Amino acid sequence: MSTQVELAVQGTITPVMKEVALLEGLEPETVRRRIADGQIVVPLNTQRPGRAVGIGMGLRTKINASIGTSTDIVDIDAEVRKARAAEAAGADTLMELSVGGDLDRVRREVLAAVQLPVGNVPLYQAFREATRRYGDPNRLDEELLFDLMERQCADGISFMAIHCGINLHTIERLERQGYRYGGLVSKGGTSMVAWMKANGRENPLYEKFDRVVSILRKYDTVLSLGNGLRSGAVWDSFDRAMVQELLINCELAEIGRGMGCQMMVEGPGHVPVDEIEANIILQKRMSNSAPYYMLGPIPTDIAAGYDHVAAAIGAATSARHGADLICYITPAEHLALPNEQDVVEGVRVARVGAYIGDMAKYPEKARTRDMAMSKARRDLDWEGQFKVALFPEEARSIRDSRSPGDKDVCTMCGEFCANKGSLNLFGHLLDQDRKA
Repeated sequence: MSTQVELAVQGTITPVMKEVALLEGLEPETVRRRIADGQIVVPLNTQRPGRAVGIGMGLRTKINASIGTSTDIVDIDAEVRKARAAEAAGADTLMELSVGGDLDRVRREVLAAVQLPVGNVPLYQAFREATRRYGDPNRLDEELLFDLMERQCADGISFMAIHCGINLHTIERLERQGYRYGGLVSKGGTSMVAWMKANGRENPLYEKFDRVVSILRKYDTVLSLGNGLRSGAVWDSFDRAMVQELLINCELAEIGRGMGCQMMVEGPGHVPVDEIEANIILQKRMSNSAPYYMLGPIPTDIAAGYDHVAAAIGAATSARHGADLICYITPAEHLALPNEQDVVEGVRVARVGAYIGDMAKYPEKARTRDMAMSKARRDLDWEGQFKVALFPEEARSIRDSRSPGDKDVCTMCGEFCANKGSLNLFGHLLDQDRKA
């Protein structure tokens, strides 16, 4: 069976491409051409029917929510609830990142619970399985790893973050620069570096990249080139190890696309806000504008408890400059395993950030909704305001909880409402066209 990118290269417009075009307000031929060029991906495993979500050039910036058990907290029902809560809150994709408990069961129950495209990191389960079998994660056998990837794809995983860009040369760059202020923060990346050093061997995901691609291509699973050496501190942004891995991943994106696999590049972690644009330019130039999956980015290291707000600023800046998929950050980041409310809050705040970025990236398309809100507020049209709000239920709930005596206004200003006063002054002009 041909993949979406292979069909696109052949000139075929598939039902999936038509669905993405309809959702995004584009011509199907535009979507087909950009998939063929590797500038749009659609994570939709052939084994699992679901929602067609386009990620890439010219499309709305998407939001990913991450869930999963830890070695301290294993509650499969809670993870299913979090998955459903993320979907209800408006996440576009979901990553199932469990490292504790029965990992096959967690994955399958989450896949059954939502319609969203679901991604994962196969190294998590691989190193957990090696620890269970051999008592040592560094005894991981590459056949176990590749068999596991096949099993996860067969279950219906639509995109995989695979750490192919870590190789011996990348590690040499890390060591020569004198390590880092923030250390290594990727669980999969750190485990792979440890395996390579313990075994004195090259990363099999890099060394046998063609095998990685062949497995994912079979299921049309998107290969998201993992960012195992991303910066975990703003002072590590753009260090040699981070840039080396990004360079390799951009090369692999081109190679994998040529092999018929949909490809996406990940990055960059903690990045000062003034460096986000340069990071995106670098990735886009080196990868022929492959979709960029931004992890965060968090533009400051000291907002613990409010990292989701800091990340929303990073998300807005990233979307503005061309990021395609934003991984949300929750209030629990750096502190604890997120609960259900953390997940909801993380999705909502990330959506605000991405929407603000899209207003700058696609002003003609994105700002029409704001125009509708402006008019509804001006006219004291409360139902109109709720209709176009990002979070109508929350907005309605707040208003209803503090209901004013005059139903036309709100309790912020009451009888001093500026809009009500200005309607008396200028209401006769409402039906006239504005002059440029």
